[in-house]
Amino acid sequence: MDPLSIANAEFCLDVFKEISSSNVGENIFFSPVSVFYALSMLLLGARGKSAEQMEKVLHYDNFPELLKPKMKNSSECSQGGRMHPDFRALLSQINQLKSLKIANQIYGAKAITFHKQYLRCSEKLYQAKLQSVDFELSTEETRKSINAWVENKTNGKVTNLFEKGTIDPSSVMVLVSAIYFKGKWQNKFQKRDTVKAPFHISVGKSAVVDMMYRTGKFRMAFVKQPQMKLIEIPYDNSELKMVILLPVGTTSVQQIEKHLSVKMLQEWTSPSNMVEREVEVHVPKFNLSVKYDLNSLLKSLGMRDIFNVARADLSGMSPDKGLYLSKVVHKSFVDVNEEGTEAAAATGESIAVKRLPVTDEFTADRPFLFYVWHKYSDIMFAGKYVSP
Repeated sequence: MDPLSIANAEFCLDVFKEISSSNVGENIFFSPVSVFYALSMLLLGARGKSAEQMEKVLHYDNFPELLKPKMKNSSECSQGGRMHPDFRALLSQINQLKSLKIANQIYGAKAITFHKQYLRCSEKLYQAKLQSVDFELSTEETRKSINAWVENKTNGKVTNLFEKGTIDPSSVMVLVSAIYFKGKWQNKFQKRDTVKAPFHISVGKSAVVDMMYRTGKFRMAFVKQPQMKLIEIPYDNSELKMVILLPVGTTSVQQIEKHLSVKMLQEWTSPSNMVEREVEVHVPKFNLSVKYDLNSLLKSLGMRDIFNVARADLSGMSPDKGLYLSKVVHKSFVDVNEEGTEAAAATGESIAVKRLPVTDEFTADRPFLFYVWHKYSDIMFAGKYVSP
């Protein structure tokens, strides 16, 4: 994994753990790369302590090379750090995929003057034009306009991102991220094979789900500590894949979460552990629509000054005083069915590839974690399915 991908993965797990700790027993779904990308666009205009806090939360501070200009005598848009032009290259790769689109937008108050260089660079590097709006006098119209933009960018799947009354007339800047994914499996599940089956939510509690079934060759691994099975289900473009982490035996999904780290994810899913086998796969059909207000979460991770009118330093974005980030909202949608997925938002000793029988079985009939990964190891979506 390259430094940008590692930073994104570290941020993903930080956000996941924060959401999980405050939403116990609930389904989770979000797009770390979408939020990571949107905040990096904001970082382009942050300075001083505000920038330092953002670099730390986004894990850029672990990679000094990312914070340096790409090269000497580089363009005005490379001065903020190498990660910005690197993001431009990543976005170009992503948007070449017909199944996946990512878009971010900054809405700024009309009273604020923005540096032309920042506007040029955010458009060049992040394909984002700053939208000038009147939060104070046209609050409701602005809310509807933002919602319409998001709905359009997510093929109508993410609606009403901002409910009535959630945008304050005193807002000066709102950051919006949108991502849409509709992927077809490399090999589809047949609808005729889908049956009603129990999904064990917890001890003594279960619900009936539509359980999909397919047999075929899949890359799979067995981890001894914490005990679990991993399976990789590829999408038809071969650049994206879903990875499911399924607890086995007495292991719970919470125990897997406690062991989660970028290092362990890399180890668990390494080619030496993921062996292609003939597998009978049972996965439930499900769809989730989840929204998160990320202000308090990002503050708890250490990104505090950017939300404070007295301390925010966005002088790289605007010469005006009093510019701060009012709100960060993220909403995601995912639909996993027979056709595919539609989504809009330890030590080495504990690893062992089990000697599996000729045909192994992978039955996701209890809470599990899942990720959608780009082939360059960027985590596009992360989720936890615990209850129908």
